Amino acid sequence: MKRILVLLLSLSALCAAAQETYTQEEFLRRYNNLTDRVGAAGVGVETLLNKWEAAYPEDVQQMLAHFSFYFTRCQTSHLEQMAQDRYLGREPILPMTDSLGNKCNYFEVTDYDEELYALANLAIDQAIAAKPNQLDYRLVKIDAMMAFEKGSPDMTLQQLKALADVHFKQHPAWEYGGMESVDNEQFKAFMQDYCVALFRLGTPGGSEAFKSFSEYLLTYCKDDPLYVNNLGSYYLTKKDFKKAQKYFDQVLKKDPGNSTALKNCILMARSKKDLNLEKKYLAQMARNGETETDRASAQARLDAFAIKK
Repeated sequence: MKRILVLLLSLSALCAAAQETYTQEEFLRRYNNLTDRVGAAGVGVETLLNKWEAAYPEDVQQMLAHFSFYFTRCQTSHLEQMAQDRYLGREPILPMTDSLGNKCNYFEVTDYDEELYALANLAIDQAIAAKPNQLDYRLVKIDAMMAFEKGSPDMTLQQLKALADVHFKQHPAWEYGGMESVDNEQFKAFMQDYCVALFRLGTPGGSEAFKSFSEYLLTYCKDDPLYVNNLGSYYLTKKDFKKAQKYFDQVLKKDPGNSTALKNCILMARSKKDLNLEKKYLAQMARNGETETDRASAQARLDAFAIKK
């Protein structure tokens, strides 16, 4: 009788174990349902992820879910008072001034647990290794790294340069989310988005990474106006107007209606308080601006100058 009882208990355990074994699609469905209710790192998510990994260690969706779990878990935040208008490109949550009129803005500052971030990085690396042509996985890794490094994006810069090397030297058939393919122009646009993100950090490290990555991209995309404009913008922020104008004029020589370069040149002329230079670029914008709005706005300002005379 005892043996039968033990056997029945064993069979019950096997049935229970069998009921816990889901297909990959079922794990994904349960994961999505759970995280919709409790968030990416809420109660019960880690248990489900561990079961999913044990059942399907090669499932890329499971790797991505682990990344999301660890990257969410590694973050905490606090409010910090700063005497500045922006922090890492963001506006203050609570803009304030003291009794003397000095800025004492409050910003949300995110802190990262290094061990949990390392686990998140490991999970996304596994997903990339499983699907090396999935460009969005690589970009997710870079996004997380930039957030983790805050205003000193040294590792981010190296990752971006390495990704550019892969694209321009190996020419992989990238896949990205719902897009069927990623062509060269789309890839360059992604890289420009990162240039802009580095610039908007508003830190010395971000500024130098912006310049360095733009220069690196120009080794592959010679004279590309996107990245030449970036160098002009870098020197404009440094108030090195001579170098800034050199780069902007380089763009305008090939593309006289390039609105980005023209707007920067107008801004530069105003910074120098050089009215004749401003009129020169306004006239060029009025003739060749990329949009009707740009042309009309430039002409209106030229007309206003004429009236003041």
